[in-house]
Amino acid sequence: MGLLARIRKEWFIIGIVVAIACARLEPSVGVKGGPLRPEITVSYIAVSAIFLNSGLSLKTEELASALLHVRLHLFVQCFTLIFFPLCIWVLVHVLELTSMDPWLLRGLQTVGCMPPPVSSAVILTKAVGGNEAAAIFNSAFGSFLGIVVTPLLLLLFLGSSSAVPFSSIFSQLFMTVVVPLLIGQVLRRWLKEWLERARPPFGTVSSAVLLLIIYSTFCESFSRPNTQINHISLLLLCFIVFSVQLSFMLLTFFISSRPASGFTPADTVAIIFCATHKSLTLGIPMLKIVFAGDEHLSLVSVPLLVYHPAQILLGSVLVPTIRAWMNSRQKALKLTSLQPI
Repeated sequence: MGLLARIRKEWFIIGIVVAIACARLEPSVGVKGGPLRPEITVSYIAVSAIFLNSGLSLKTEELASALLHVRLHLFVQCFTLIFFPLCIWVLVHVLELTSMDPWLLRGLQTVGCMPPPVSSAVILTKAVGGNEAAAIFNSAFGSFLGIVVTPLLLLLFLGSSSAVPFSSIFSQLFMTVVVPLLIGQVLRRWLKEWLERARPPFGTVSSAVLLLIIYSTFCESFSRPNTQINHISLLLLCFIVFSVQLSFMLLTFFISSRPASGFTPADTVAIIFCATHKSLTLGIPMLKIVFAGDEHLSLVSVPLLVYHPAQILLGSVLVPTIRAWMNSRQKALKLTSLQPI
């Protein structure tokens, strides 16, 4: 693969690095009251644009076809929104005994509270050949749940550390997340034929807007001279993130691939990705609302910024292995069903 092709493929991850570097060079552009006016353009317009975009791109009819697979959905949502944050809470308490930056640890807990992503889990499930409809449903349904559940989990595990009152958090979430999402779904009904014909680049638009949010977040951070990231803590965080992902992927695999679970090999593939992936697209805007005014917002955001490329990288590396397992398992099940009783 050539250099340009690689850049096109990984442009978003490169964009995160460039956005943080630009914020470091000239933080005054993206601070509150600066030329970018992030208190309006980012806090309201950019966040609303992401969720309007999500509402337009979400195929409601595809979700309906997967609706009846209740056991699978229950497993994924309970794992990602109950078991996952509880495990991270225990891990964070253990890591507090080390010299790791406490704000990075708080950020690690926020990762545990995030809902599944709308894109990466579906893309990887499709790449393997798993149950794509179930992946789409759980990613979308998890995103809807996350609008309510994630702020509650953040307040439960982290306490009300934000300068924004509880009622204000939910009113802003409602206006910038729920309302644009519903408007997007309504508009989709009217524009359905055009959207299916034109196939607008929804993912690219959301990612570009997300880079603006990341840029302004780090501008605010770098404008404060006392903000520093401990390099040892950062390296340790990267190791922890990969270890957590791999451990949870193995755990979901062993639970869902057992014959007693009742899940097909294709179901197991969807479970592996949907239950362990976390949404950056929903996560960063939510953190910006819940931790509004907090000088450590950028540090709290770092674990999620590490988790996002890590889940795509690890998932992509494991695609051939998971596909080979699924194909061999499906063949074995087919042969077993053909044998005379």
